[in-house]
Amino acid sequence: MDARPLTEPTFLVLAALADRPRHGYGVIGEVEELSGGRVTLRVGTLYGVLDRLVAEGRVEPDREEVHAGRVRRYHRLTAAGRQALEAELARQESNARAVRARLAVRPA
Repeated sequence: MDARPLTEPTFLVLAALADRPRHGYGVIGEVEELSGGRVTLRVGTLYGVLDRLVAEGRVEPDREEVHAGRVRRYHRLTAAGRQALEAELARQESNARAVRARLAVRPA
C-alpha cells in the first residue's frame, strides 16, 4: 500500500466505518455528518470508493441484509484500513500544527 494522502471522500468513508460496519446509505449519512454537511456522496461515487478500498484491502464486506425488499450490503474497516486512517489523521494533524504555528507568527 502506498503512503499517498487520502482524498477527503476516502478519508471520510474510512472514518464512517471506523466504529462499526455500515451499509451504503449509512455511510453516506455518516460522511455528511462527519463533514458537517460539506461532503455529500452520490451512491455511484460511494460504491466506486468502496470498490477501490476493498481492492486495496482497507475495507471488506461484512454482511448482507434484506430490508424492505432491497439488499443492504454492509462493509467494515480492516486493520489495513484503520492503519491508513490513523496515518492520514496524523498527517492532517501535523499540517494543522504547522499552520497554527505559522499563523501565530505576526509580521513585523
